[in-house]
Amino acid sequence: MGEYDDIMDRPHHVSRRHPRMTMLNRAAQFSPFAALTGFGAEIIEAARETERWIELSEEEKAVISERLGQLAKRLPAEASVTWFIHDARKEGGRYVTRDVRIKQILPAEGRIVLAGGENIDMDELLDVELPGPEGRQAIERRDL
Repeated sequence: MGEYDDIMDRPHHVSRRHPRMTMLNRAAQFSPFAALTGFGAEIIEAARETERWIELSEEEKAVISERLGQLAKRLPAEASVTWFIHDARKEGGRYVTRDVRIKQILPAEGRIVLAGGENIDMDELLDVELPGPEGRQAIERRDL
């Protein structure tokens, strides 16, 4: 005779105050927990890739400067601009290409002011493509 034989055939107790727990909720009591809070987010952040900033040659800078000069004569002007945005959390960043409306070009301050108020640092420019047939060719860049 076993130690619990006297209670083995008794009916299961059903509480009048507490509803019966679902199998899912019972299983959740025993599931693993995040002992290292935020560790998953850190792993995702470390895996996130960024691009490196490309340093332009003097010839490439001259082409951009010339195109900005052409745009400055007809402000406000439309252009397709590619520039680098530094990542706030890690080294590197990403390049963004957008069709924009340029409101002002401020060479003394080294920035371009867009119609929406956003500023682009001229040092971060990778390409400026003018509208129309004269601007459809992107700057030829060497592979880095």
